[in-house]
Amino acid sequence: MTNGYTAAVSVTGEGRNGGRAQSDDGLLETGLSIPKELGGAGTATNPEQLFAAGWGACFLGAVRRAAADRKIRLTSTAINTEISLLHEDGAYSLAAVLNLELGGVDQETAVELGDAAHQLCPYSKATRGNIPVTINAAAV
Repeated sequence: MTNGYTAAVSVTGEGRNGGRAQSDDGLLETGLSIPKELGGAGTATNPEQLFAAGWGACFLGAVRRAAADRKIRLTSTAINTEISLLHEDGAYSLAAVLNLELGGVDQETAVELGDAAHQLCPYSKATRGNIPVTINAAAV
């Protein structure tokens, strides 16, 4: 891979049920726990929260790039990323809602930048056609 980056994280123990995750550089080190809503202890983070954090951060970077490409000055950016773990017919799947708030633009531009970011963001590309994704873009 040219000009790329590879994140390496080891997960040990029981995985999402009491395991630990640690990055090779030591910057990420956390316990894992099944959420209370799913009958677990809920005492540590879970894979869905980690995925939501990664996608949200990446998506905001893509929004900033889309805005710069269009010479649009944003006064603020925020995102609330919701990743749902669904269990239907004995199978698990994911769904995502990305609630984007952009300052310094009108509603039409906020929607345009959200759509553009969804085309640029590697997380969006990786999930496209695999899970339902809703993007709610709002001018604030």
